[in-house]
Amino acid sequence: MVVSILTLHLKLWGCLSLKDKRGQIKPILARLQREFNLSTAEVGLQDEWQETILACAIVSTDKVHNQQVLQQVVDYTARHWPEAEILKQTIETW
Repeated sequence: MVVSILTLHLKLWGCLSLKDKRGQIKPILARLQREFNLSTAEVGLQDEWQETILACAIVSTDKVHNQQVLQQVVDYTARHWPEAEILKQTIETW
């Protein structure tokens, strides 16, 4: 069993409140979960208006598969949500 976690540090342009931020993050998390069949959550900077840290987790038997899927998540996020600038991304595997 191989577990991989993608952590995305995002800058959310145009958010003026936590309510605005929540309105931008919820669709991103739901879409990633639906499109890639993985677990998603906001895991950091919850009290900041314009930044967030999201995590995506996947479990399989193949490390390479996990890394490919998580890289697709990064590309998909950059392509579909240009208002969410990716400041940093990390992939960890166990």
